[in-house]
Formats: sequence, C-alpha cells, structure tokens
Amino acid sequence: MTDSRTILIADDDRAIRTVLSQALGRAGYTVRATSSASTLWRWVEEGTGDLVITDVVMPDENGLDLVPRIKRVRPELRVVVMSAQSTFMTAVKAAQRGAFEYLPKPFDLKELLAVVARALTAPAAPQPETEEPEGERLPLVGRSPAMQEIYRTVARLTTTDLTVMITGESGTGKELISRALHDYGRRRTGPFVAINMAAIPRELIESELFGHERGAFTGALARGVGRFEQAAGGTLFLDEIGDMPPEAQTRLLRVLQEGEFTTVGGRNPIKANVRIVAATHRDLRQAIRQGLFREDLFYRLNVVPIRLPPLRERAEDIPLLAKHFLERAKASGLPAKQLDQEAMERLRQHSWPGNARELENLMRRLAALYPQEVIGADAVSAELAEAAPTADPELRTPETLEQAVERHLTTFVAAQKDGLPVRDLYERVLAEVERPLLRLALAATRGNQIKAAAMLGLNRNTLRKKIRELDLPVVRGLS
Repeated sequence: MTDSRTILIADDDRAIRTVLSQALGRAGYTVRATSSASTLWRWVEEGTGDLVITDVVMPDENGLDLVPRIKRVRPELRVVVMSAQSTFMTAVKAAQRGAFEYLPKPFDLKELLAVVARALTAPAAPQPETEEPEGERLPLVGRSPAMQEIYRTVARLTTTDLTVMITGESGTGKELISRALHDYGRRRTGPFVAINMAAIPRELIESELFGHERGAFTGALARGVGRFEQAAGGTLFLDEIGDMPPEAQTRLLRVLQEGEFTTVGGRNPIKANVRIVAATHRDLRQAIRQGLFREDLFYRLNVVPIRLPPLRERAEDIPLLAKHFLERAKASGLPAKQLDQEAMERLRQHSWPGNARELENLMRRLAALYPQEVIGADAVSAELAEAAPTADPELRTPETLEQAVERHLTTFVAAQKDGLPVRDLYERVLAEVERPLLRLALAATRGNQIKAAAMLGLNRNTLRKKIRELDLPVVRGLS
C-alpha cells in the first residue's frame, strides 16, 4: 500500500537520514531528506511536504528555532522534533514552540511510525502560546526511558490546565514536577501555592484551603484568606492528598465539581480560578478500598496520572544526578568535588530507600566533609553505612504480611545459629500486624472507638486497652 503524502526529514547524521528514509519508504510514504535547516526551510516555503521530522542540532540552525517559523507560514504542517539532547527543557521547548511530538534519541522505529500516522490524521488543535519562560535551568534531571516519558508528558501538559495526580515514593521529586508544570505552563505568571495535608491539623484543613470569615470559630478574630484564594490565577499544589480527612475530601470534591467554593462561615460563592496538582506517596486505590479516600474525588483528581519511578528503577540516571547535586552544592558555597568511577559504581549498587533526596543529601555531605577534590568509593561506602538504616519508616518500601513474617523468621533462625535464645515469634508478628490494623480501623471510623470495636469484632474495653498498650493516637470527643 502506498501513501501519496510526503515526509520531510532534516538531520545532519547520514545514518539516521538513511534509516528513517528506508523505514518511511517501506511504510509507503514519499521521503525527502536533507542535512541542513536551510534546505528544509526552502521546501516548507515552496509548499512541499505533509509532515516535518527535524533534529534539534544542525550545522546551520537549531531545529527548535525552525518550528515557530514553520507554524507561522504553514500552520497546518505538523512538526516532529527529535534530539539526542534528551533533557526536560528540550521537551518543553518543543511543545511550547508548537511541535506535534518530541522523540528523544535513540527511539524505536515502530514508535516513530506510530507518531507519523497520528500526526497525519489527528484533527487540528489550537496553537500553543509561543512565549517561553526565561532561563535554561534544569528542574528535572535524567535520561532514562522512564524520565524521558515523564518529560514528554509534562511538556504536553504545559499547554493545558488539566488536573494532575503525581504519585511516587518519598524523595522522588513530586514537588519538582508540580513546580515544572507551573513554571513552564500557561499559569506561570500567577502564584504557585503549596499545602501539605499531612502537616496541618485535620480541624484546620478546611480553613487553610478555603479561608474563613470573622467569628466562624473560636479564635477567628478576622477574615482569613485560604489557599484557593491565594492561588487565584495560578497553581494550587495539594501535597500528600492521601492524608486529607474525609470531611475536607467532601468539600474539595464539591469545589472540583462546581468550580466555586465558600469560606468557612461564609455564604457567598467564590470562583475557584486555579489549576490543581495533587501528589501522594500512598496507594490511593488501597485507601479507597479501606474507606479512607473517596473514590469520586480520586477520579476527579486523577485526570492525568504521573508516576515517578523510585531511583532504584532508573539507576542509569544516578551518575548524572550525582554530578548535578555536586554542582548545586558548589553553587551554594560548598567546595567543588568529583567522584571517581569506583565511587559512581558504589552509588549504582545502593538501593536508595530515600530516592533522589537521599542522593542529594549524600552529595552535600561528601562536599562538606571530605577535603580531597576527587572522592573515592571508600568515602561513599562510609557515608552510606553511617546513614543506614533509614530512620523514617515512611521511606521504606511497604512490606506484605508474608514478607514481615519471613523477616522475623530469618532473624530468629540466625539467632538460633548463633546460640541465642529464640522465643516470642508469635507475639512479635502479632504485634506488628495489630498496630496498623487498629490504626486503620480508627482512621476509617474517624476515631469512633465504638464503631472501630464493632468493625474489628472486639469488646470496646479490649480496644481501649490495646490503644493504651500500643500508644495509638486518639481523636478526643469521638470515643
């Protein structure tokens, strides 16, 4: 089957021109290829071609600079940008200048052919704004396939106001993604306002989000402006959304549905002129099953999901990140440092339970504490040993019940081999299961011990005794 449409290719690498020409020719397209931006521009001006595929770096002009010029003279002509400079800024600039798609090199030929087919058949879309934020700073670092996909997703979202849900373990950079969505998006001239749900007492969350009127509650001596009003015209980042209490979830859902809100104690509706970006390290689908998070709110927030991979899943990015963090340390006044190859290899071998945040902290320690300019593997190993184990249990990958039991058994078998007394295995495993079970039951019933006891099938006095023994937090007034 032949296709009468013509694809224009511009790349200074002869091998890439040959591979693309052959692949597109086999797919039935007519292909014209060149190594220069000037020849490509001449073809465009002559009205030749139905699609452009261009590299970024060429001898006579940057391919990204061609995109807005092409869109001005031939708005209907789609442009696909490809680049070996596979950074976040390349993806953002491609999207903001009007490219249909950005492909980091190396790419899969099947993916390229799919992009070409989409570009030739997709309906016309409104042209994005061409104004770009100043500066060349890199808010996101990494060239792994996982990060390249995130760059492309974020770049596409900068031209929209869609609600985004960012998930990932602690330390993976969820706030960095939210800032990038704002700083390179349509609302970048407006405020960026962040609120951490886990850091605010549950009784104050509604006032913090929506504001309050004078006299709305004890201590409300004047009108308080909430985060929705503070973020008007910009972006509201709801961090750790999984820790939002049920009553605030209901009110947030109403705002997302109706596009307006009222202050606590107020009656006049206020237009919610914000872009919502939410983030959590929790499994919200599991929280829904446990009755801790509203399913309808989840789907309102999860319009565009972005999952940030843990550092252990993109180990190829570790050297690049380490160099980036050392440069940041230098910029903050610490001495300039480098890592030798063995030190880099030691970094790759680490499991990074604290993710990129743990890596950045390590680089700052190495820059501050070690006098040598080139740091070796011994220093890295010593600092990693000093920092382990992670004190914060939230940074550990959650264990299944079977894994927890296996961990205890392994410890007890090892102790037995060493001639140490082995006892209380049943009680230890039971205690490890009992605490989270009771905590989740109390959370699901909003601290109502009568309901929690009924749910668990326990006597109320037994539950109270266990709460004291396990030192569980109690919400007063709901017992």
